[in-house]
Amino acid sequence: MAKQPRPLAGKVVAITGAGRGIGRATAAALAAKGARIAVADLDVAAAEQAAAELGPDHAGMAVDVTDGAAFIAFLDDVEKRLGPIDVLINNAGIMPVSALAEEDDASVTRQLELNLHAVIRGTQEAMRRMVPRGSGHIVNIASLAGRSGFPNLATYCATKHGVVGLSEAVRGELRGTGVEISVVMPGFVRTELIAGLKDARGVKTLVPEDVANEIVSALEVPRFDVFVPRWTGPLIAVTGALPRRLREGIARALGADDAAREPDRSVRDAYEARAARSAPAAEEHAKERSAA
Repeated sequence: MAKQPRPLAGKVVAITGAGRGIGRATAAALAAKGARIAVADLDVAAAEQAAAELGPDHAGMAVDVTDGAAFIAFLDDVEKRLGPIDVLINNAGIMPVSALAEEDDASVTRQLELNLHAVIRGTQEAMRRMVPRGSGHIVNIASLAGRSGFPNLATYCATKHGVVGLSEAVRGELRGTGVEISVVMPGFVRTELIAGLKDARGVKTLVPEDVANEIVSALEVPRFDVFVPRWTGPLIAVTGALPRRLREGIARALGADDAAREPDRSVRDAYEARAARSAPAAEEHAKERSAA
């Protein structure tokens, strides 16, 4: 018998990095289900505009998720303004493109802090709030890059592998608590993150709404692995059993190895510049360590 979808009306959902892209599309999809959304972003103007488009029951809020104290204060503020958080979606992240040998330490640090450390922190804080209540759902946005590797995205892949591993471990810790966790693994999504990259041959590029719809589905009928599109889950399972040489040959045939090799910098530079400003607290901490 098919499980009955859980109602999302009235649920309080906090989404990081929701001023644009997947986060914004997810906010809209959940608001359409009657959830109350805290749209969080480093770009407060984008967050407030996104929340205003959703209606008066929602809030646009600024947060730098790489600042631990600010992240906790943000979650506290959400609960004061909207009520106890039922769902936390750790979505904020960046994807600089660079050969690893040429990538500077600042880029590596930003990705580790924003893509991984902030997800760890958000997951911890959600657990501390939800487990005592015996309910809640944590959604961590990873990527198919968390299950594979792509040239010129080595650090990004490392962070997304970390998000998948974190979520796997926390799933065991949450067993029997009433709190759910999902890890979302989309392919290439048409957002700023892939600006100037090549399309993989024969593989449709997703739109943010594709991912948002799967997140809604996983909240209504909880499941841990959320592959987008769904057929990529069985594909990874099958190819994972193949010899490495054959597996890598398939990836080359699909053009996955070439996607980030020679990006169009004229298209990509604006995103890369914004990504370089995405973790101010992490940058400040790095400066403090250098001066010590």
